[in-house]
Amino acid sequence: MNIIGRQAEREQLERIYSSKGSKFVAVYGRRRVGKTYLIKEHFKERLAFWHTGLSPYDHDKKFLLRDQLQAFYYSLQDYGLQEASCPKSWLEAFRLLEKLLMQKDDGSRQVVFIDELPWLDTARSRFIPAFEHFWNGWAARRDNVVLIVCGSATSWMEDNLINNKGGLYNRLTHEIKLSPFSLADCEQFFKAKQINMSRYEIAQVYMVFGGIPHYLELFEKGLSTPQNIDRILFNKNAKLRNEFDRLFGSLFKNTEDHIAVVRLLAKRRQGYTRQEIIQETGIQQGGNVTHILKGLIESDFIAKYIPFDEKRRERYRLIDPYCLYYLNFIDKQSRTDSQYWEKNYNSPRLNAWRGYAFEELCFSQVDKIKRKLGIAAVSTSESSWVVRADGKQQMQIDMLINRADNVINLCEIKFYSAPFTIDKQYDAVLRERVQLLIEKVPKKKTVHLTFIATFGLKANEYSGQVQSVVSLDDLF
Repeated sequence: MNIIGRQAEREQLERIYSSKGSKFVAVYGRRRVGKTYLIKEHFKERLAFWHTGLSPYDHDKKFLLRDQLQAFYYSLQDYGLQEASCPKSWLEAFRLLEKLLMQKDDGSRQVVFIDELPWLDTARSRFIPAFEHFWNGWAARRDNVVLIVCGSATSWMEDNLINNKGGLYNRLTHEIKLSPFSLADCEQFFKAKQINMSRYEIAQVYMVFGGIPHYLELFEKGLSTPQNIDRILFNKNAKLRNEFDRLFGSLFKNTEDHIAVVRLLAKRRQGYTRQEIIQETGIQQGGNVTHILKGLIESDFIAKYIPFDEKRRERYRLIDPYCLYYLNFIDKQSRTDSQYWEKNYNSPRLNAWRGYAFEELCFSQVDKIKRKLGIAAVSTSESSWVVRADGKQQMQIDMLINRADNVINLCEIKFYSAPFTIDKQYDAVLRERVQLLIEKVPKKKTVHLTFIATFGLKANEYSGQVQSVVSLDDLF
């Protein structure tokens, strides 16, 4: 199957390859997002060397350094290194890589790809000094080396490469953050696999798995969406049944604290403040919680935002679809029904989840919503708004788009299997919400009622106050 999407990233990689001088490129992003596949498929036979670090998950830490060096040595041999013994340190290992590249050098570009670089940096391995020496002392002085490194541990990539204050300070020539597939990419992906799926179904798949290519790859042709979800998540030997623990175990060293924060954020859609996170998890205040939150943000698991009408009181919320679904439906259950989705497809619990999950999907597709509204170039901020009175929740507005052109879009978000109909009772609720917002915002602001609904809005006597409508098709 050809590479789906990633056009901008491929064009950037090709510009780097065609430029002059040695280049140092960092490609990072959430685990399973397709970093390895992109580099491998784009360069193919142009790779002069490719190595992937061993995952530390479930690996005996006592022998991890030895095994990492042994695996690196095997990769060197696979690419033609001869008459050399297994290195005993990373300095020796990179010296052997230099030797291999000099042997193969014919004056053309040499693409060196080291995948899952953070996994190589094991305790007391002195990997970073050796890697610095390889780039600064040898590769950077050549005129034909393209060094590409990938890492799912985004916080490690940020700390040790992108924001390095030591020997690799300002050495990166390019950085590429790979994001999950868009809805349009998912549609193209399923078409390439000859899996027939409506956009209504694709949206639900996205609400469970996000746009993570590795997860989508598990779908089988000929099965319905509920059958596929059951097979991937709920069956006895489901491929992603234990993905949650493996995901965090392969990304972070203090896994328990990261998971504790994620579990907490899954409990409240509006998220928690930093102080609430410290109080609820027991994680000590200071650099540790800052590092944990930073790492989760950089890996696209959580987001930081300022709720409307709360001035600068920052909150953190869980945004990763797989984690949200796993923690709500699978976590801590010793047994689950192997046909859960098929049996509960129209259950109240799944229908309620669809409503919440579609709201999260819309927040992830704000650029498409803005494009439909004709405000793609306008600076905006987005958040939900919980209105409280006497300490109790009075009402919740799904999304507010606060625009620099003095308009606020009050967005009602509905996941329905048909065009949504506003009745007399709901019309009164909407008018109350609009009026409440008008009273809260500066007089220079105009409030536009906007509907985001899977199949749009049915025109009737109550739909006139709606200024704009965004459908599911507009999100593709």
